[in-house]
Order: sequence, then structure tokens, then C-alpha cells
Amino acid sequence: MGGMGQVVATTERVLRAPADVVRAALADYAVTRPQVLPEQYSEYRVDAGGQGAGTRVHWRLQATSKRVREQDVVVTETPDGALVETDTNSSMVTTWTVSGADAGVSTVRARTTWTGATGIGGFFERTFAPKGLARIQDALLTRLDERLAAG
Repeated sequence: MGGMGQVVATTERVLRAPADVVRAALADYAVTRPQVLPEQYSEYRVDAGGQGAGTRVHWRLQATSKRVREQDVVVTETPDGALVETDTNSSMVTTWTVSGADAGVSTVRARTTWTGATGIGGFFERTFAPKGLARIQDALLTRLDERLAAG
């Protein structure tokens, strides 16, 4: 934690589908992603691309009752296949990493970082925002799991 107050939210979940299937589903911003977004997301649209790296998407994220973020997200991929969603309107970056577990099962990890406020407001942001965001991402992964398990 530097002076800027970096905030980190992580969530991890086991999904009942092989890693390549999960990775493809997460990278599908055109069809799969809007179907699995929890209700905290609205005004979802694809502005460019739609599959993996090079995709640009827009959404509103109602992170808390008071806080709505307008996000314009650019998608890139790391050499090892992780998906990186960078919000061009803020310091928020989310990395989705999928790894194979047992046969037909995989583990997905979402890690979001952003630069929080310092001082007392920053304390609340560092304390409560990560839990709220992790809950939202867990809901997304639950919905993705149900969709993939249903085939």
C-alpha cells in the first residue's frame, strides 16, 4: 500500500467447466457477458470488437447505493491468457485469470485494483468497497457457472 492508497478486491471461484471453455466465455463480451452480469450493471454496450483483446465496452456499475461508476473499458490479454479490463475513466483495472483444476473443472480469479482516496474516506473505501466488489464479481461468476453447467 503506497501513499496513494491502492485498493484491491479479489474473488476466486471454482467453475464446473474446463479452463478453455471458461476463458472463451469470459472473453465473449458480445453474448455471454451481458447475460451473466448481475443487476449492479446497467447500460451495457459493446463499442468495439466483442471477443477478447481489442474489445471496448461501456457499462454503469452501481458499486454501492451511493456510488455509480460510468466505465468505458478496454480489454487486453496478457501472454498467459488472462483478460485485463482497464477502465479509461478511472484507475480501476480488473484481471480475470482462469486455471485448470481437475478434469472439466477450473478456477477463476478476479482481481480488481484502483487508487482510493486517502484519509478517512479512503479508510472506508479500502475497508468496504473491496467486499462489495468481490460480492458483485462472485455473483457474476455464479451466473457464468450456472450458464456453462447448463451447457
